Amino acid sequence: MTSKQKGIYWILFLISVVGFFAVLWSPIGAYCSMVLPFNTTFLAKAMDLM
Repeated sequence: MTSKQKGIYWILFLISVVGFFAVLWSPIGAYCSMVLPFNTTFLAKAMDLM
């Protein structure tokens, strides 16, 4: 995978982490597990595991 694609996945991972904490601290915090698949997928793709 090229470095440019990895950079996009790192950015998407960081955005999904921010989204996770935003949902966690909101009144609908019980739904924070809905964001976890995005976190793990983008992290795995950024680390070139998938």
